[in-house]
Amino acid sequence: MRIAVLSEGKSGERRVSASPDTVKAFVKKGLSVAVQAGAGAGAYISDDAFVAAGASLITTDSGLQDTDIVLAVRRPADGVLKNLKKGAIVAAGLDPYGDRKALEAMAKSGQTFFAMELMPRISRAQAMDILSSQSNLAGYKSVIDAASQFGRAFPMMMTAAGTVPPAKVFVMGVGVAGLQAIATARRLGAIVSATDVRKATEEQVKSLGAKFVFADVQDAATSGGYAKELSAEDKAKQAALVAEHIKNQDVVITTALIPGRPAPVLVSKEMVESMKPGSVIVDLAVERGGNCPLSKPNEIVIYKGITILGTVDLAGKLAGNASPLFAKNLANFLDLMIQPDGTLKIDYDDEIIKGTLIAKDGGLVHPMYKA
Repeated sequence: MRIAVLSEGKSGERRVSASPDTVKAFVKKGLSVAVQAGAGAGAYISDDAFVAAGASLITTDSGLQDTDIVLAVRRPADGVLKNLKKGAIVAAGLDPYGDRKALEAMAKSGQTFFAMELMPRISRAQAMDILSSQSNLAGYKSVIDAASQFGRAFPMMMTAAGTVPPAKVFVMGVGVAGLQAIATARRLGAIVSATDVRKATEEQVKSLGAKFVFADVQDAATSGGYAKELSAEDKAKQAALVAEHIKNQDVVITTALIPGRPAPVLVSKEMVESMKPGSVIVDLAVERGGNCPLSKPNEIVIYKGITILGTVDLAGKLAGNASPLFAKNLANFLDLMIQPDGTLKIDYDDEIIKGTLIAKDGGLVHPMYKA
């Protein structure tokens, strides 16, 4: 059986969906692995490193024709899919909530597609969860980027000439990215507060030494652990609390996303205008419309002295760390399908398989596409 690892360079993506370690693991199981030349360059993994791990190199998409499983970070281009045989497995970040027509066109190519973003939130799936592994790095990078834009120091410093006060950092959304942002800001010496519509996150916030800011609203946690949208009344309560709190913050990190829906607006234009000049906002949800209406994808917006960062794919900026984690997530996922003798056997009744399978036999099959 043959596994192919795609080069992501054409999309500007620096990550790669395999590492020398995962290639070695595949080869040990008796599989052949082909890596597109230059696939690991953005993550500082050379072609020679892949070859040393047991992979062969291919230089064109036509070299994918005999492939059984394709691994990628992002949805493969149409030209790539045309070179794959019908029924080949594609496991990648497929943007399953994106353009429906584009997804239908992808499905018609005839491969079997697994969207890793839809990994169920169950214990045995944690090692396959690309959202968690990549969000962890994004949360870290959001604070580092904020610190680089903030014209003052983060920690308190006492000098003979006076005291430098610590920065005040407010994290909105306490998922994986938010928790890492809290931890990173604390390590840099900031005074940190955080908010979330899920009351259960309070304990996590306090365990990291941060203050929890929560309005008297209905708990918006879903059974799967995600956040759901608040009612109009609760939105108003939360917004009023945030508006008062945000006035005195130096850095605001927003991380709130609702699966399958545009990102909720958390920091209004009026809230931005209430902040002190020199303050920084980092909007991790900018790719889904943004938690701040003033943020723009991959732009630094200066609005009345406030710097608003809208960097897309923050984890990808740390490709050297993000790639091995992403690759391990995929390898763990493939362990569900690859038998000890190297053959392929897919249990379509498995909760993880059902949760991530979005297209098969030429059509979209995931329940969320059935309207």
